[in-house]
Amino acid sequence: MLSIRLRRTGTTKRPYYRVVVADSRETRDGRFVEILGHYDPRPDPAVVQINGERARYWIDRGAKATDTVRSLLKRTAAPAQA
Repeated sequence: MLSIRLRRTGTTKRPYYRVVVADSRETRDGRFVEILGHYDPRPDPAVVQINGERARYWIDRGAKATDTVRSLLKRTAAPAQA
C-alpha cells in the first residue's frame, strides 16, 4: 500500500522534511516513488510547499496520507488572507 509521508533529511537538530509517496513497508528514509514537496519546521512560520495536484493524483489512486501530511495539505490548500 502506498502512503504519503514525511522523509527526514537535514542534519542533527536541524530537521528538514520531504513529502514523498512511498510504500508503507519501506523504512522512513528508504525508497520512495515520488517527491511531492518539502516542509521546513524551523522558521516561524514554517515553510510548507506541496504539489497539491500530484498529491490528489496519488490519493485518487489509493495512497493514504499520514496525519501530519494531511494537516500540511490542509494548510497549503487554505486560501491566502488579504
